[in-house]
Amino acid sequence: MNILGISAYYHDSAACLIQDGKISAAAQEERFTRKKHDHNFPIKAIDYCLDAAGIKGENLDYVAFYDKPFLKFERLLETYLQFAPVGINSFIKAMPLWIKQKLWMKDDIKERLNFNGPVLFPEHHESHAASAFYASPFEKAAFLTVDGVGEWATTSYGVGKGNKLEMIADVQFPHSLGLLYSAFTYYTGFKVNSGEYKVMGLAPYGEPKYVDLIKDHLIEIKDDGSFKMNMAYFNYCVGLTMTSKKFHKLFGAPHRKPESRLTQREMDLARSVQDVVEEVILKMGRHIRKNTGMKNLCMAGGVALNCVANGKLLRENVFDEIWIQPAAGDAGGALGAALSVWYQYLGNVRTVEKSADSMQGAYLGPEFKNGEIDSFLKKNDISYKKLESSEVSKVVAELISNENVVGWFQGRMEFGPRALGGRSILGDARSTKMQETMNLKIKFRESFRPFAPSVRAENVSEYFELDRPSPYMLLVADVHRDRQKKMTAEEINKFGLDKLKIVRSDIPAITHVDYSARVQTVHKETNPLYHELLSEFEKKYGCATVINTSFNVRGEPIVCTPEDAYRCFMRTNMDYLVLENYLLDKRDQKALANDSDWKTEFELD
Repeated sequence: MNILGISAYYHDSAACLIQDGKISAAAQEERFTRKKHDHNFPIKAIDYCLDAAGIKGENLDYVAFYDKPFLKFERLLETYLQFAPVGINSFIKAMPLWIKQKLWMKDDIKERLNFNGPVLFPEHHESHAASAFYASPFEKAAFLTVDGVGEWATTSYGVGKGNKLEMIADVQFPHSLGLLYSAFTYYTGFKVNSGEYKVMGLAPYGEPKYVDLIKDHLIEIKDDGSFKMNMAYFNYCVGLTMTSKKFHKLFGAPHRKPESRLTQREMDLARSVQDVVEEVILKMGRHIRKNTGMKNLCMAGGVALNCVANGKLLRENVFDEIWIQPAAGDAGGALGAALSVWYQYLGNVRTVEKSADSMQGAYLGPEFKNGEIDSFLKKNDISYKKLESSEVSKVVAELISNENVVGWFQGRMEFGPRALGGRSILGDARSTKMQETMNLKIKFRESFRPFAPSVRAENVSEYFELDRPSPYMLLVADVHRDRQKKMTAEEINKFGLDKLKIVRSDIPAITHVDYSARVQTVHKETNPLYHELLSEFEKKYGCATVINTSFNVRGEPIVCTPEDAYRCFMRTNMDYLVLENYLLDKRDQKALANDSDWKTEFELD
């Protein structure tokens, strides 16, 4: 049985194919269109999923869309009516797409896919919950979903047992933890639905000076983690911005202009909202544990990508185990919609195999074989050296040890926002200069942004204060205390970005200013070649961890094809590129040809 899941029209559109209950393929539309956070109907992602399975739209049994358009439309209308005539400009901007397209979703899907079967619409937070629980390694667990907004719900929790989900309670719009965080993302000068990672990365440079101000004026937090926001300070209900004049007056200035100089004030704002979000998540977690009695928790929704809050929830031992959907945002809604049909709607039996999740390491996207890559390189007269399969990890380990930056393009592309060793840029975690080099010369992004480590799963406790797997880079833990370096009194008293220059451990390139790291554990079962590379690096150089950052530059999606990878390689100061078995040295390359002249004949496997 073939079930296609779709998410679209907000941000991070995606498609996922479930075959007889197994996740067959999944990808975000942005990877194909090269438009970051592409919100349009994911026709290219759908084509990939169908082509990978060798089927067409008419071979599908069900199609599931990740939310209920009519309920969402109802929320929009009620909100605009409540605030009318304020917000008329926002209303006029939003309505044409709804009238022309979104309200006719079922007909649109059937026409685009040449599909005549059932089209189903689970609720938004049901899709998130399904993506979290059904893909998890737990027979039964509580679930928590937190994001900006679905139809009405912004936060929900419940219990999953076997093949059933039960929603227990929710918080509804306009009260939203995700939109609170996005308001501060906007106010500190970053892009909403994209820059939230930057706020999280900026927080350790600041002090929680504004926590009381936020709690006294912006959000009322109850002991059970439920909350109510003071909407006088926010403009997202009907405006084209996130924050109101009253918000700006409260914090003493208008929002920071994008790309302008960051000050200590923005760092303190980031730290303050991060602390508030962590407090709410902890209170929610404790309430859910007490109310459901469940020992395990599954999480999804955009706020579940806040790996600092996740790490704190884990360290507080609120639950025995926590599992977070790697595609926790709206892209994962496509997966959840399809799984919801298979289990909740059709009632198929769910079995969990050896406490393993069903995400296959999140390697669910396109793959390109050596033959395809060879053809691409030859047709475009690109210089390369072909390595034997047994040589790849040895050669790359040596390159990294010499402080080279290496583009690593192997196997299937990852599903979700993290690069996990399929489409990654790698560097030496031991280097004191690598963070600055990779931020400014490779990624072309802000110098304060931290880099994450990949570490062999069996070595994780030797490098980090973490005693369990973190395969999807969704948990933050401190660098192991034995690897930390004590700061001098002068270093302790440094403020802001001056903290960045301090060497804090023997793996400084992945040690953030608060001694933390966003950890990815690499497992032989799901990515044997990447695991082999780390094993080789440890064997030769005594270190089982490397820098792993996503294979893209600022403002662009992670690369999908060899062409994307080569273009990114040539437009940055990356030293080497490894496309499966093919090694490319930057020094041997010609100047990048005009993009339109490139010859590509890729089949998406």
